[in-house]
Amino acid sequence: MLKKKSKVKGQKSKGKVKKATKPVPKKKLLKKKTARRARQIRNPKSEVRNRDVQFTGIPMKVEMTKPAEVIEWPRTIVHHHTYGLLTPFFEGLVKGELRATRCVNSRCDEKRFWLPPRADCPDCLARMEWIKLKNPVVGEVFTYTHVEYPGQGIEISYPYYQIDVKLQGAATVMKGYLIRGEAKIGMKVKAAFRTKKPTNTILDLYWEPVE
Repeated sequence: MLKKKSKVKGQKSKGKVKKATKPVPKKKLLKKKTARRARQIRNPKSEVRNRDVQFTGIPMKVEMTKPAEVIEWPRTIVHHHTYGLLTPFFEGLVKGELRATRCVNSRCDEKRFWLPPRADCPDCLARMEWIKLKNPVVGEVFTYTHVEYPGQGIEISYPYYQIDVKLQGAATVMKGYLIRGEAKIGMKVKAAFRTKKPTNTILDLYWEPVE
C-alpha cells in the first residue's frame, strides 16, 4: 500500500503561502511604549530650549463683543463664559496691546498700575481706569517653574516654562509662559501676542527672551 508523501518542512510550495503572524505580547508592547516615553523625557530642558511652545487646543469662538466679550468655551458641556468688565484686556491681546488698570481715586495710596487688570481697586474699591502699556513691554523673570506635565486642560505643548514677570511700575507680578528658551531669574523678557489665529484666551499673551 502506497503512503502519501508528506510535505517536507521548509519546502516551498508552488502557490504563495501567507506566514502566520504571532500577536505581540502585551508586556513587549508596554516595554516599547515605556522606552519611547523615556526617550521623550530623557532631557526635557534641552527639548524646551530648542523649540517654541505651541498652542494645542481649539481657539475660542467669540459670540459677542458688546456690552462685554463672550466666548464659547467647549468642554464636556459648552460653557458660555463672559469676560465682563475685563473685556478690554482680552480685546487688547488680539490687537497686540497689553492693557492694565489704574486707580483714579486721589485718596487711594496705591498709584501703580495693576496687571493682571482689576475692574475695581482692591484697596479702595473704586472703579479703575484702563491704560495701554507702550510696546515693547519689557520685564524680568521674578520666578519660574519648569512644567514637564501640566495635566488636563492646559492647551499648550509641554514641557514649558511658566514664569512670573516683574514689570516696572506694576503693583502686581504677571504670570505667563516663555515661548522659547530657558528661563532664568532676572532674565529680560518682552510681551508678545498671538494676533494671527488668536485663541481669545490668556494664551494669546506670551513672553519671549530679549535678545
